[in-house]
Amino acid sequence: MKKVLIAFTTNSGSTEEVAQVVGEELGKNGAQVVVRRIEEVTSVEEYDAVVVGAPMIVGWHRSALKFVKKHQHVLKDMRVAYFFTSMNLTQTGEKQIGVVPIVVDSDLAMPPKKEKHLSIKERYARPASYLNPVLKAAPEVKPVSVGFFGGKLELFRLKLLQMLFVMVVIQAQPGDMRNWTFIREWAASLSAEFLKE
Repeated sequence: MKKVLIAFTTNSGSTEEVAQVVGEELGKNGAQVVVRRIEEVTSVEEYDAVVVGAPMIVGWHRSALKFVKKHQHVLKDMRVAYFFTSMNLTQTGEKQIGVVPIVVDSDLAMPPKKEKHLSIKERYARPASYLNPVLKAAPEVKPVSVGFFGGKLELFRLKLLQMLFVMVVIQAQPGDMRNWTFIREWAASLSAEFLKE
């Protein structure tokens, strides 16, 4: 039986709920799934595959970035996937970034106001702008898939600087944008990749 780690970090708990759902889907197909906060994971050697998930606030959560960087010497030889939760994403039509396949929740991604002239906010919120720093931090790791999901925003749960960034730069509206059907479909699609010999 394949053993899969879902390593996540969260600001207010909503990304943990996404991680639990991803774990449930992978478990339906025969994997032994462990869902654990990144901060509690000391080693990844015992797993056959790893999913790393975290929210976007001012970049991908620092704990997730540190995690993939710290463990890249092991993750490079494993099946790995990432997921990002966000309240804002610019629709670019990309299906991959470099050699990494991506899937984007169409309910989350918004087309730019002017296709040839993206605003600062639209440039910041492109999938490549979110993913490239992660790929650069851990260049040896080649994820089999990266999912971009809507998140849940409750401003009162953010630190002051995070709140200001979200309100002024990202201009995201509070609410719950998680598309559980899309999240489950993405997780189910990982099963074939993660559970093959």
